[in-house]
Amino acid sequence: MGKEKKKSPIWSHFIIVDEVNYSHLSVQCKYCSKNYQRANPKRMQAHFDRCPKVPSNVKQQPIIDNFSDCMIEDQNVLSSHYFFQSPFKSQSNEEMTMQIEYINQSESPSDIHRLGYYYQYGIGIEKNEIRTFQLYKEAAEKGHINSKYDLGRCYQHGIGIEKNEIKAFEIYKEVAQKGHIISMYELGECYRYGIGTEMNEAKAFEFYKEAAKKGHITSIYNIGECYQDGIGIERNKVRAFEFYKEAAENGHITSIYKLGKCYQGGIGTEKSKVKAFKSYKEAAEKGHIDSIHNIGYCYQYGIGIYKNKIKAFKYYKEAAKKGHVYSIYKLGECYQYGIGTEKNEIKAFESYREAVKSGDPRSMHELGKCYQYGKGTDKDKSKAFELYKEAALKNTDELHNCPVFSDDFDYHYNLRYEILCSLYKLGICYQYGIGTKTNEIRAFEIYKETAELGCYNSMHELGKCYQYGIGTEKNETEAFKSYEEAAQLDNPDSFLKLGECYQHGIGTEKNEINAFESYREASKSGKPDSMHELGKCYQYGRGVEKDETKALELYREAALKNTDDLYHCPVFSDDFDYHHNLRCEILCSLYKLGKFYQYGIGTKINEIRAFKIYKETAELGCYDSMHELGKCYQYGSGTEKDETKAFESYREAAELGKPDSMLELGKCYQYGIGSEKDETEAFKSYEKAAQLYNPDSFLKLGECYQHGIGTEKDEIKAFESYREAAKSGKPDSMHKLGKCYQYGIGTEKDETKALELYRDAALINTDDLDHCPVCSYDFEYHYNLECEIQCSSYELGKCYQYGIGTEKNEIRAFEIFKETAKLGCFDSLYKLG
Repeated sequence: MGKEKKKSPIWSHFIIVDEVNYSHLSVQCKYCSKNYQRANPKRMQAHFDRCPKVPSNVKQQPIIDNFSDCMIEDQNVLSSHYFFQSPFKSQSNEEMTMQIEYINQSESPSDIHRLGYYYQYGIGIEKNEIRTFQLYKEAAEKGHINSKYDLGRCYQHGIGIEKNEIKAFEIYKEVAQKGHIISMYELGECYRYGIGTEMNEAKAFEFYKEAAKKGHITSIYNIGECYQDGIGIERNKVRAFEFYKEAAENGHITSIYKLGKCYQGGIGTEKSKVKAFKSYKEAAEKGHIDSIHNIGYCYQYGIGIYKNKIKAFKYYKEAAKKGHVYSIYKLGECYQYGIGTEKNEIKAFESYREAVKSGDPRSMHELGKCYQYGKGTDKDKSKAFELYKEAALKNTDELHNCPVFSDDFDYHYNLRYEILCSLYKLGICYQYGIGTKTNEIRAFEIYKETAELGCYNSMHELGKCYQYGIGTEKNETEAFKSYEEAAQLDNPDSFLKLGECYQHGIGTEKNEINAFESYREASKSGKPDSMHELGKCYQYGRGVEKDETKALELYREAALKNTDDLYHCPVFSDDFDYHHNLRCEILCSLYKLGKFYQYGIGTKINEIRAFKIYKETAELGCYDSMHELGKCYQYGSGTEKDETKAFESYREAAELGKPDSMLELGKCYQYGIGSEKDETEAFKSYEKAAQLYNPDSFLKLGECYQHGIGTEKDEIKAFESYREAAKSGKPDSMHKLGKCYQYGIGTEKDETKALELYRDAALINTDDLDHCPVCSYDFEYHYNLECEIQCSSYELGKCYQYGIGTEKNEIRAFEIFKETAKLGCFDSLYKLG
């Protein structure tokens, strides 16, 4: 057995509990179960001298120890220790060969176990797991307890033998009964995860507790986990924190990390971001990858330390190199948005793609977006769809049991949230046919399912489905409920939709005050569409006192928001209808701003500024601005008069579907404004606008049919057109319809109806008559509101004068002629004269 060793008395008072590190055995005091990870005889002696549980008669025995000369030769101490140098000192091949030759000849169970270990890990000898199993079995049969334990591990993991978890469990149980601490821990694992036995969390907790009492640090940590998550014991976060702290004080790295999580989230202790950062840093310095990642996270968001995005990037990169999937994802985020490094969409794409290889649903979601929008790669909507689908379906079995909030992760990065996001995106793909066929029913089903699981984006989309009948029957009440639920979770788009519901009575009673409050809440997000709607509330006094100055401020703020991105923002997107698209809303607000400058609403009149705004936004595709630009050119408002440019602007807006521009284009053709006269084209333009229910176009159509302008004369169609136009309540249309009844144009003569229509037209908006200019920017004199009211009043006077549809009343006729003559009606002046 080589050089003879003296028996060391101190060793008889300790049990070897772990001999994985053969130079520094882990030992435990027989009397108080105190553990020492390294069997240092001096420390063992010092402990023995002060241990309160050592019997006095034992302490009186002489203790002599010299670790280099003394060894016990029993199953717990390696008889060959003399040959084994510290692992921190490199051994020569010759020394290693000597060791293997020696233990090959030894019959000591410890040496047989050692040889098995060498074969298992290929230390100084070729790796051979079958031989490993045989040697562990041989040593175990000789009563070597650690070999018996390792035999269990072979069965559990299939090392040199077919995997047999039941057999592994039986061995752990047998060895644990003999006081083997690590086997107690392994038994706990078996019961916790159902390895070789039925899952029994209560028993798992008991075995962890038993091993922890004997100083097994990982078991102390596991007890913390049990208390935190309620595994086999009632949840108690205070106790969880205490056990993590105890294990951390004993150098358990994961426990140091867990302490950081406790301090960060206030789990079982007071929140302390500074302490959280310190714990992560301590664990990170020991190589704990999650902690390295968390240090990056702390630097990014300023948790317990000043924000430093460059350092955040550095730590994410370090953790990513070690294979930390979430850090690879965060690297992608850094490259995508320029966090702590230069913006680089190609590298962002590559990082997301790398993380996807590990099945990370977050990265699948982001990679899908890269393919959808062509960020860092070519656009490929089919691939985007497949990635959203894969991310959405990943771990869906666990989705219903996955908490929305957890101790370990913020909601925004929680697995549940990421799966829901991908499901929501999948719904968007089905709804708009992105990378797949349009399937609104499937989209609706996805929104419904994910809305029930708490995804507020899906709640919002579900509301739109109910409101517009997308993939389901139209149900405005359900739409309102969905918007309300999403708004309660602070979805700004849903506040906007709630405002619309209250304003127009969609699924609820009309309530302008609630509409105003909803728009105000939505505008806090800084979205231009919400600011625009809030501006309209102030402009028209809806649910709040009229305040044109505030309206102007809101339109200006909405208009100027994100204008740097305006030129790159598509008019249409996959995710939003044009009306709610960011670009559209900014353009709408700019257009409104132009109107305010043009008419001096909440500010001084500035027609030049208005013209510039209309011109700029018209070039960006805003057809409202194209229309106003046409009027500016036609009447010389803010620019030189140019009827040709006016015609072109009206035509461009008309081609984009603006009914008012179709009407003005018709007038241009009819009267030869900026174009050659073409009554046929005029009629066609009026007809197109009328099909889009433009009331003034019905009036012009009536004139065309009545007088044969660009079409055959047809008084019946003229009457029908005037009747349709009169439904709008405009006095000019009522006046024309009254004349049809008075003279029997396209209908039977009915002077009573004619009188009623003249009276209605004459009385409409009379409160505003004194403030209405004879000629306005918007209309020719003949069609001006004031003119039409005067014409109707004059006709009403004639009815009273001649007894048309009413009794003759010359006094009333005189009063009407006198009143309208004062307002400039030439016909009335003639009657008076």
